[in-house]
Amino acid sequence: MRGRPNLYTSYESESQLMPTLTKKVALGLFLLVLVLMPFDLPVIDQIPFIRFLGDNVWLRLVNRTLTFAIAALGLNILMGLAGQISIGHTFFGGVGAYTAVLVGGKSSANLWGWGLPMWIWLPAAGVVAALVGVAVAPAAVRVRGLYLGIVTLGLVFIGLHLSRVFPEIAGPGGLGRKWPRLELRLWKEESPLVNFSRDGHWFWFDINKNQKTYLLLLAIVILMAWAAANLARSRTGRALQAIRDRDIAAEIMGVPEYRYKTTAFAISSFYAGIGGALFASFSGQIPPEQWSLIGAVNFVAALLIGGMGRVSGVLMGSFFVITSHRFVEEIVDWMKHQAEEGGLFSGIFDFFISTGQGDGGFVSVSETALGYPLPVSALDDIIFGLLIIFFLLFEPLGLYGIWVKVRNYWKGWPFSY
Repeated sequence: MRGRPNLYTSYESESQLMPTLTKKVALGLFLLVLVLMPFDLPVIDQIPFIRFLGDNVWLRLVNRTLTFAIAALGLNILMGLAGQISIGHTFFGGVGAYTAVLVGGKSSANLWGWGLPMWIWLPAAGVVAALVGVAVAPAAVRVRGLYLGIVTLGLVFIGLHLSRVFPEIAGPGGLGRKWPRLELRLWKEESPLVNFSRDGHWFWFDINKNQKTYLLLLAIVILMAWAAANLARSRTGRALQAIRDRDIAAEIMGVPEYRYKTTAFAISSFYAGIGGALFASFSGQIPPEQWSLIGAVNFVAALLIGGMGRVSGVLMGSFFVITSHRFVEEIVDWMKHQAEEGGLFSGIFDFFISTGQGDGGFVSVSETALGYPLPVSALDDIIFGLLIIFFLLFEPLGLYGIWVKVRNYWKGWPFSY
């Protein structure tokens, strides 16, 4: 009702993803801004942050964030909904990526590849990763907590070993092989229907490859996020949450624990396979060592920082984890220029930034800096680690929890209750 937006007259209306008109309009406007973000339009130019991310240099980083978010949504289903610890999510991403390159890549004397189109190798990447997840689930569901984390951690090292055993699929170590491009073909015709990896002309305007890739990845992220949000509201989602909260009580009440945990592993692995395949295809060529433990830790960090169990929290956490490194570099570079040019706060910036040998400062802008002063990459890692500790201690719901507090404050303003 217009005057009483929180008054629900049916269970269906209350359980909607966007139960109020305000939320529906806000979501529609937000999606419209996201679609128009990479284009040079007067309306978008008035929003500095959006225009900043829409620049061609930053758009590649945003595209990488979108591929990361797809896989992170899958881990959220396993950890956020089902409560199962996994530190081997990159393994399933690697399974999807190498399935994609085997099904869609080109063959040679030393490499295997079937050269099939994207509408085959992309779903195949998710399906094969899901089947591997189902195969792993019987061993994983027998243990809980830290033991389950160690089991999934072993998968990462198994995957790295398999990449050395099968160089025909993974390519040479340290170099890798080329992945199939993001091209939409009916079969194996020479000219694709839509080529997302090349600049082109759509309708009445020119569009570059980064903009094409962004629109494709954005559509896939929206679809996968919508599916993940609806899964949480379904019978399966409620069963997974019951297992997460108290697995023994859920099984006593008739929830088949083994079946639903296996389902959670399968769905999570499917998301990881799709995300891994898109990331590898977007990157073009990556070594097998890319699917390492560091990547798995980044997925867990995205859930902790963004807010575990919430789709919006996962998306915020993914954006933070992937873009924070670049933001730190940009901020340090800005502080360096301020220190060199002089000004009101140049002394403060000069105290923190070291631009040469023996000039003081805690952070060095030199790419060859080692030890003290700290290089920018080391500062980035320190800030990243401190933020993880901060969210674990003071804000368990992550960025989503901060957003809820801000939202609730303005709902009750100017009252304190």
